[in-house]
Amino acid sequence: MSAFASVTARRIAAAALTAGALVSVVTLPASAADHARPERPKVKISDVQYDSPGRDDRSNRSLNREWVEITNNTRRTVNLDGWTLEDEDGHTYTFDHYRLEGRATLRIHTGIGRDTDSDLYQDRRHYVWDNRSDTATLRNDRGRFIDDESWGHHRHSGHGHSHGHGHGHR
Repeated sequence: MSAFASVTARRIAAAALTAGALVSVVTLPASAADHARPERPKVKISDVQYDSPGRDDRSNRSLNREWVEITNNTRRTVNLDGWTLEDEDGHTYTFDHYRLEGRATLRIHTGIGRDTDSDLYQDRRHYVWDNRSDTATLRNDRGRFIDDESWGHHRHSGHGHSHGHGHGHR
């Protein structure tokens, strides 16, 4: 084999190795994307009963018919200690020593009651959620946005809602 043939052979081999390395780099992200599942919220606001059924007479029964449901979509228990649930006017409920079991749903009532594994009470004497429009926002113990649920007409959109614009509760 001549010196020229030897150099040519080495260049072809190097080019083939480089091309092979590039192909493998390009195929790695594609194969990872094939196995990726869409991200589902782990803990989310699953339902809101913002207008308690019947007359809004501020009775404890009526207040407790106003609620927000939070669902844990994972198999693992989530510690909600220090998490908050807030309306657009800044009324905030802070979870205290509560763990939401995996695949479970919790209902947070506005009025006064005895907390259980599936029902918590804000112990308020006034309605929180506005019938016409409002947003329930769930944040973790570090204040990071987790989920929100809005209803009615809003002058703004997206997350990071402005607070303090007044709308009359019932």
